[in-house]
Amino acid sequence: MKHVRYAHAMPFGAEVRDDGVAFRLWAPSREAAAAIVDGATYALEPRADGWFERSVRGARAGSRYAFAFPGLERHVPDPASRFQPDGVHAASEVVDPRTYGWRHPAWRGRPWHETVTYELHVGTFTSEGNYAAAATRLDGLARLGVTSVELMPLAQPAGARNWGYDGVLPFAPQSAYGTPDELKAFIDAAHALEMCVLLDVVYNHFGPEGNYLHAFAEQFFTERHQTPWGAAINVDGEGAPVVREMFVQNALYWLREYRFDGLRLDAVHEIRDDSPRPFLEELAARVRAGVEPGRHVHLVLENDANGSRLLERYDAQWNDDAHHAFHVLLTGETFGYYRDYAREPARLLGRSLAEGFAYQGEPSPHRGNVPRGEPSAALPSTAVVDFLQNHDMIGNRALGERIGALAPVAAVCAATAILLLVPAIPLLFMGQEWAASTPFIFFSDFGPELARSVTEGRRREFADWPGFRTLTAPAGPPDPQDPASMRASVLRWDERSDPVHAAALALHAELLALRHGVIIPRLAGGARGDGYQLIGPAALRVKWRFGDESRLGLIANLGPEPATVSYAIAGTRIFSLGDVPAHADQAALAPWSVGWFLDS
Repeated sequence: MKHVRYAHAMPFGAEVRDDGVAFRLWAPSREAAAAIVDGATYALEPRADGWFERSVRGARAGSRYAFAFPGLERHVPDPASRFQPDGVHAASEVVDPRTYGWRHPAWRGRPWHETVTYELHVGTFTSEGNYAAAATRLDGLARLGVTSVELMPLAQPAGARNWGYDGVLPFAPQSAYGTPDELKAFIDAAHALEMCVLLDVVYNHFGPEGNYLHAFAEQFFTERHQTPWGAAINVDGEGAPVVREMFVQNALYWLREYRFDGLRLDAVHEIRDDSPRPFLEELAARVRAGVEPGRHVHLVLENDANGSRLLERYDAQWNDDAHHAFHVLLTGETFGYYRDYAREPARLLGRSLAEGFAYQGEPSPHRGNVPRGEPSAALPSTAVVDFLQNHDMIGNRALGERIGALAPVAAVCAATAILLLVPAIPLLFMGQEWAASTPFIFFSDFGPELARSVTEGRRREFADWPGFRTLTAPAGPPDPQDPASMRASVLRWDERSDPVHAAALALHAELLALRHGVIIPRLAGGARGDGYQLIGPAALRVKWRFGDESRLGLIANLGPEPATVSYAIAGTRIFSLGDVPAHADQAALAPWSVGWFLDS
């Protein structure tokens, strides 16, 4: 079989040609620039609008190169580098993307409604912490019922230990996990198992170490807008067309050259944009037009603003509302952003399950009573991604505890029985399927001065959270810079044979089999919420209607005490935890009980 090779033609960076390598750089803050290729210096030729370029004969795949500017003491890597084998402060490596031959080029992805997503961090997913080892675990995920793996960001950050959200070279996959070809082999292996692979990308900021854009492209940032990381990326001012193009090309690069099946865009509410045509609209349109016809390519948002209008162009949004309501019900915690869900967690959960968002324009106490969100009841159920855990909700705690360390087993089982059967798209965080005991701690690998700031800043940021009030105790929050923090977060796959973990794994397998057999076939015709009601302090009834007019109903008591309830729900019971009948008249509904009913 002849292997197919893919290369995305970019308007910048290093391009391998038959007679050498062509280099192209946008450096509008500089009047002159040079490329340092394998130790030799080549003056770049200036072009209009801040561009510099030159072809270097004899350069090849594997050549090391960097850029130099008069008056700047150090050489800088290519902002469009395809690989940084020695880190963000070293030279870039020329990559020929055509060296990898794809074994499964006929793969066209899966429709969005079939998605069961599994988020993972390559460095802690296995003890080896690389793409090759991660690939060996894909078959087990496929057999469990996972249809889509989502990788936390890979853009090269400073150091070898990082969640990925501190990337500074967005086209260079993290070298600590392997080579570009090894990443492609991981994606190819997933496609062989009919699994999609999505990538988390960060277009709202660059990391705090190794970002050299300020030295030669000051227009990349703007002081007119501020973000939690400082000056915003410039997508709406002078020079913005090139900035926007860089990110559009980045999205197309991952989708075309690496054959990712979709992207998850981190914190898009921090992309500050006053332009007539918002960048996010342009990005979605360019991606839809730029991938081959017939491919299923999915675009997912993280958007704290709950902007439902964006979901006319994007497939879905991560649903923090559902998570936060679940978390309050399961743990009783009401600090930080959970305070918005403290008064009526069951009602807010019901609204989120039925309508997408819990906050649809209501004032948010956590945000100073500023209105949050837009109406979402008209959205299809698959326009949100629901979860009990993800990297943020675990890692943004003092000790990185998973939900199993914070809530009773029965409570987690009940929430799982809801998560995996709702018509929304479910997401699992790595190890969740067996109730992994390992935490997921925030970790990084910055230089000494920045390292101290990160450690101290994290402690100040979460000083009012209960988990951060024991800062002076020996068992206080782990130091993000300590390699032990990352080591402690590595999954222990051997614990799956323990009875408690095996039981959790069996429950996930049972629920996902039911989802694939009963829910997903009906989702092909669409689904929408059909109302929700509180029937007890923590008990609720939620209904959905599929496109084929069949109906799905949920009865649940997500509280630690029995609830006296009266209700009726149509259909045949297809799953239950506890005795949950279709009709009740002032009857007791046991704690942490869940019943699913299908009226076909």
